[in-house]
Amino acid sequence: MPFPTVKRLLFWGLFSLLTACDNTTPTQRPLLTIEGKTMGTFYSVKISGDIAEDRTQLQQEIDALLEQANNDISTYRDQSVLSRFNQYRGTAPQPIPRGMADIILVAQRIGRATHGAMDITVGPLVNLWGFGPQKQPVQLPSQQQIDSARQKVGLHHLKLISDEKGEWIQKDLPDLYVDLSTLGEGYGADLLAQLMLRKGIANYLVSVGGAISSRGVNAEGIPWRVAIQKPTDRENAMQAAVNLQGYAISTSGSYRNYFEDGGKRYSHIIDPATGKPITHRLVSATVIAPTALEADGWDTGLMVLGTEKALALAKQQGLAVYLITKTDEGFDAVMTPQFKSFLITAQ
Repeated sequence: MPFPTVKRLLFWGLFSLLTACDNTTPTQRPLLTIEGKTMGTFYSVKISGDIAEDRTQLQQEIDALLEQANNDISTYRDQSVLSRFNQYRGTAPQPIPRGMADIILVAQRIGRATHGAMDITVGPLVNLWGFGPQKQPVQLPSQQQIDSARQKVGLHHLKLISDEKGEWIQKDLPDLYVDLSTLGEGYGADLLAQLMLRKGIANYLVSVGGAISSRGVNAEGIPWRVAIQKPTDRENAMQAAVNLQGYAISTSGSYRNYFEDGGKRYSHIIDPATGKPITHRLVSATVIAPTALEADGWDTGLMVLGTEKALALAKQQGLAVYLITKTDEGFDAVMTPQFKSFLITAQ
């Protein structure tokens, strides 16, 4: 699920907002690192301590797992399960894998909680603005085009059906287009975490793009720590550091994946309520949650809402959230009480 080709190299950083904090003390435990590419970004698996798994075999299993995820939910693969559903012009229920059903279930719940700010049916608008599988528009969409695309958007048009026989999704609009890329990284990170647990690996830090999941301790025998990047073009500018304590974390940002037209910047984050890229000053939303999928879903919805609404909703929902807002003087950060318990240091 890569970005449009012209942006792919320029915006890798958006999906690497959180990076493992290095410790300068001598390594006391073996550290195995496996890295690769998936979903238009990078994945990383760090395992501390001795394990019985063969590195080559483990990487093959990791790659196969993420490849299957792409075959299920990628909108960049014409024959993926999701692409076939989007191409289908009927309204009968269509079978889907259990993992895909899990993503949609979380997306629907967060979509309702954010009053539609996080909407996996926003694909027609994402494509219209040039941030989907198609290239960026030669010219900005007209209001008529935006209004037309909005008629094809809405979570209420998508139904998830689940029983003992399996899972299905159903649309009541033939042109409904579902895009799960905003949750794909979190889903991928959870898949890697589940693989580690199945293999009895107790100490790991896994990531797909900007979504990270962890358990246990690092090579120095202390809990895994990650850094939240300052929202600038400097790759290694740290805003804050957190101790994950076995939780997952994801960051969504508006400051790297964009295009400019007439001197104005247009973010890849689309507000379903307006059909246009967000215009407020919230530039980064970080969420810590029990699963990377949860964190990945919430960070997108909060980014759409903007600082004040996002903070109010995060407090109402009891979420661990860290928001960075651009000001005339620089950047301002706010967090919920739940996030403070994970915080190690902040700029």
